[in-house]
Amino acid sequence: MRARHLRKGTGAVALAALLLSLPVRAQTDPGFSAWLQSFKADAAQKGISARTLDSALTGIAPIPRVLELDQRQPEKTIRFETYRRSVISDARVKAARERLAQHRAALTDVSTSSGVPAPYILALWAVESDFGRGQGGFAVVPALATLAYEGRRREFFANELIAALQILDRGEATLSQLRGSWAGAMGQSQFMPSSYLKYAKDGDGDGKRDIWGNPRDVFASIANYLATVGWRPDLRWGREVSAPAGLAADLVGLKTRKPLADWEALGITRRDGQPVTGPAGLEASLVQPDGPEGPSYLVYDNFRTLMDWNRSTYFATAIGLLADRIGDG
Repeated sequence: MRARHLRKGTGAVALAALLLSLPVRAQTDPGFSAWLQSFKADAAQKGISARTLDSALTGIAPIPRVLELDQRQPEKTIRFETYRRSVISDARVKAARERLAQHRAALTDVSTSSGVPAPYILALWAVESDFGRGQGGFAVVPALATLAYEGRRREFFANELIAALQILDRGEATLSQLRGSWAGAMGQSQFMPSSYLKYAKDGDGDGKRDIWGNPRDVFASIANYLATVGWRPDLRWGREVSAPAGLAADLVGLKTRKPLADWEALGITRRDGQPVTGPAGLEASLVQPDGPEGPSYLVYDNFRTLMDWNRSTYFATAIGLLADRIGDG
């Protein structure tokens, strides 16, 4: 929130939020100092230069706000219908279609070479960073160090911190560029550092993989990620369906895969009551993010690809629905 938008009486709240997003003084947590020394030794053994270790890790300390946000995930706090309305607004769809027109040539090139349709690239760009306008305000290195020290998935974030240091060591980004989400996701595509190393791609041939400021690199990187982890150009993500009441609970979820004919035999139809159809042998899973009282979706392998990007049924379903809206224009 910008200062000019603060109402009277909110200054103390804003100041408190700012302080929570900053590291605490290192000397208040001797345990972190000991952990950091051990981590530096491990990073050095993995090839990180002393120069990078000194420049990136000197003076850092845990960030309380990062730990607070680590405990608050969407599925734990809101229902999917609320999440869906916030993600798939008319304004966002309109903005995505405007960018589709603006970047049509670049998106067409990327879609042709990768097999990933432009609406999915745009949907991910929109949700991850509001088309590059909201890349995150946390310093990635101390945020990752916080989570590696005392988060829920310490080993995962320790590995991501090593990857961030490798990016710095290679000169692919500066320390000041490495700002992102509380969990360390960076740039307009919000790649974790390890995803940057694996999937970021030079989209315009200038020799750089600039996911922070170059839309062509952002498009190429998003598409390369999806294509590499298994995107199938012949499939959509899934579709909303009607499911009969009393369907067995063990039929719901990604662990169950059935041919479309089997789902039809169980009473699953399209929303308009027509049979679900698709290529011969196509298997699908039934997903109900809000349980049997909420909407139902038959999802295909491309849904699993979106889940590789973000392991949240809320996220993958919303991306698919948003891509459908963008493409309908």
